Amino acid sequence: MIKVGIIGGAGYTAGELIRLLINHPEAEIVFINSSSNAGNKITDVHEGLYGETDLVFTSELPLDEIDVLFFCTAHGDTKKFMESHNIPEDLRIIDLSMDYRITSSEHDFVYGLPELNRRATCTAKRVANPGCFATCIQLALLPLAKHLMLNDDILVNAITGSTGAGVKPGATSHFSWRNNNMSVYKAFDHQHVPEIKQSLKQLQNSFDSEIDFIPYRGDFARGIFATIVVKTKVSLEEITRMYEEYYAKDSFTFIVEKNIDLKQVVNTNKCLIHLEKHGNKLLIISCVDNLLKGASGQAIHNMNLMFNLEETVGLRLKPSAF
Repeated sequence: MIKVGIIGGAGYTAGELIRLLINHPEAEIVFINSSSNAGNKITDVHEGLYGETDLVFTSELPLDEIDVLFFCTAHGDTKKFMESHNIPEDLRIIDLSMDYRITSSEHDFVYGLPELNRRATCTAKRVANPGCFATCIQLALLPLAKHLMLNDDILVNAITGSTGAGVKPGATSHFSWRNNNMSVYKAFDHQHVPEIKQSLKQLQNSFDSEIDFIPYRGDFARGIFATIVVKTKVSLEEITRMYEEYYAKDSFTFIVEKNIDLKQVVNTNKCLIHLEKHGNKLLIISCVDNLLKGASGQAIHNMNLMFNLEETVGLRLKPSAF
């Protein structure tokens, strides 16, 4: 049984992580750290877990009692923790913040996108979980990078649900503002672009094109729906073959012949991809649940790989029928 600790247990991604771990047949939660909620029941914050757990938040950090530590912390906090605490040598770490996603000689974290770095993740001690937008967009582009086909600027439009902004209320996450509304933010300057470029360059060393990424806030709670346009003269049949071949051994990414929609992935760890050709332009449609495939589900996927489990354990989740 894998003994698990969680730091930063009060947010949306932590709530999903706890839900998955409670139902994971090979994992046991030892502690969930949250200094602001210490002593409170988990269900006081994550009310959807009523009847599922009697765990309480703690301010303690018994790191020597666990096998893996998940960080569901704000960006910057994981690095601060790592630099200020003595980490047991054999403790595995999965970080859901962006602190260690960019490869550097200053750290040994593996970028945990299984469809790109499965083998490295299996032997890693520390894994940096990818960003949600980054996951959705990278999965749409990796097969093209593998075949050295990304030689022009890439146009990306993607819309995310309000949970992508985190649990702390803000002006643009308030229901009365978000409902029946949408807006652009961080155009051409989103923080996930560097990790996307890093992954594409890993497969296509010559890649130096721009990723013109326009993110949108949507009036729904969860999910990311992205459209990507790439110029190519290669036929749709050949491109489809490339994608199906690339993802043939992956358990959660699927190439779908019919057009796709967001509800097909919400509450699952799936990424669905649909391909269309319009003249010399390839339209790639990609969608994920930002809290699962884009965060906590992918973190469990990485844990399964790190502990030599079948990668779908605890992740056979089904979408709603409506």
